[in-house]
Amino acid sequence: MRLPHGADLPLPAYATAGAAGLDLLAALPGDAPLTLAPLARAAVPTGLALALPEGYEAQVRPRSGLALKQGLTVLNSPGTVDADYRGEVKVILINLGAEAVTLERGHRIAQLVVAPVTRVHLVERSDLEETTRGSGGFGSTGLDGGAGSR
Repeated sequence: MRLPHGADLPLPAYATAGAAGLDLLAALPGDAPLTLAPLARAAVPTGLALALPEGYEAQVRPRSGLALKQGLTVLNSPGTVDADYRGEVKVILINLGAEAVTLERGHRIAQLVVAPVTRVHLVERSDLEETTRGSGGFGSTGLDGGAGSR
């Protein structure tokens, strides 16, 4: 559903035939661009509300060009839009770059990937089966991509 402040913006679309994500646009007021200083963040409106089928989610992901060229990324990446959410989709952007970034109405700010959700039923156990990795956490598998990286 297009909300009143996004009524004149195009619906999200795939930029190419092979694109996985639909481009989300900034539904900012035409006379009020948003400038994000370095390390600033904001919830940017898209002017859209969704009704996803049960068993699906929409993932809000960064646009790679904005991340590389300007340091702009989705803070809670990927952001999740649940199937039962009916409010406006907003994109939490953060400027990790060294310069301020100004967004204007209609700018492509993120991408939306719709994906199935697998739900599980947790069963409590007193022990877990052993694996080669075991309880090795962050960095435990090393950096070397060769066969002897462990």
